Amino acid sequence: MVEPENIILAATQSDCGKIIALWEACGLTRPWNDAAADFRLAVEGATSDILLLKQHDEIAATVMTGFDGHRGWVYYLGVAPASRNRGLGRKMMEAAEHWLREHNAPKIQLMVRDDNDAAIGFYKALGYDVQPVVTFGRRLD
Repeated sequence: MVEPENIILAATQSDCGKIIALWEACGLTRPWNDAAADFRLAVEGATSDILLLKQHDEIAATVMTGFDGHRGWVYYLGVAPASRNRGLGRKMMEAAEHWLREHNAPKIQLMVRDDNDAAIGFYKALGYDVQPVVTFGRRLD
C-alpha cells in the first residue's frame, strides 16, 4: 500500500471543528481549558499557528506552535488514532521546529503531564531533554 502524500498546512477558522474533534479523540482536551478559544487565539495570533497534516483530504495530525519572544512553544500535538505509528508525530514536530526557526525562536519548549509516559518517551526519542524547572501557574479567568 502506498502512503498518501503528507501535506502540512496552517489551519484556518474553517478547520476548527475537525481539529477539536481530533484533539478530543487524542485525549488532549481538558474541561478547564476551552479548546475552541485556544484554537481561535492561535490561528488569529501574529506569533502562533496551528499546523495540520492532511492525508486523503482528512486531518491526520496537528500541532500548535508559537513564539513568545523568548522561546518557542508546542501544544496540542495530536495524531488521529487510526494514523498512529507512521511517523506523523515526528513530522509534525519537525514542522513545528521549522516554523519556529522561521520566526527566529532560539529554543523550543513544551509541557507534558508527568504521568504521560508515552509522550515522555516520544519526546525523549526525538532528542528532547527534561528541563530542570518547576512550572508555576494560576488561572486568570
